[in-house]
Amino acid sequence: MKINGYEKFSMVDFEGKIACTVFTGGCNLRCPFCHNGSLVIGDVKANQIDDGEVMEYLEKRRGLVDAVSVTGGEATLQPDLADFLRRVRALGYITKLDTNGLRPDVLKNLLDEGLVDYVAMDIKNSPEKYAFTTGLKCVDLDKINESMRIIKESGVNHEYRTTIIKEFHTAEDMERIAQWVSGANAYYMQKYSDSEGCISHGYHEIEKAQAEEFAKLFENKVVKVGLRGYN
Repeated sequence: MKINGYEKFSMVDFEGKIACTVFTGGCNLRCPFCHNGSLVIGDVKANQIDDGEVMEYLEKRRGLVDAVSVTGGEATLQPDLADFLRRVRALGYITKLDTNGLRPDVLKNLLDEGLVDYVAMDIKNSPEKYAFTTGLKCVDLDKINESMRIIKESGVNHEYRTTIIKEFHTAEDMERIAQWVSGANAYYMQKYSDSEGCISHGYHEIEKAQAEEFAKLFENKVVKVGLRGYN
């Protein structure tokens, strides 16, 4: 699998677990606020590492690391993702997949085979502002909806999440998102940070007080709602 790096020890990427986070290159979105810009528009081929290095590390850390979280970029673009997850699980690790939901066929195959224990799916914005938020002319929302249906019917533990930004997200948008993800296990709003790795710059975080007001919109719609990155 085309891997562009891995974090050997993470306490934040898989809640309640000690995880090794694996980063894959390439993405089918161009969100201007993406903090992993080098994995989206950078020269990913020049910075790849052999997945054998990751497997060797995981072999040595069995019993010390609980899980492997695969993220991106967009991991479902990797043609050998399923094989990688099979090898990871053969070592006794549980697995988490981060996805934007635009490849529901891949997601379904992974879940049908039981290769993923937890799915974290990004919801970039309300349906009406999806393309604007993701830097594209249009986005196939049918694929987003199909992925959400697949996740729901699979019964797999999951969350939806949105990086909230002043220039993109209003109370009306958040209300639409709350309706969209109704019934989910969990929904998280993530604080935006204008870091060096972002594709574009000049956007602004939403203050904690406003984020807490947004969170109220999700009460009685999802099992758990929370904020990430806010003190």
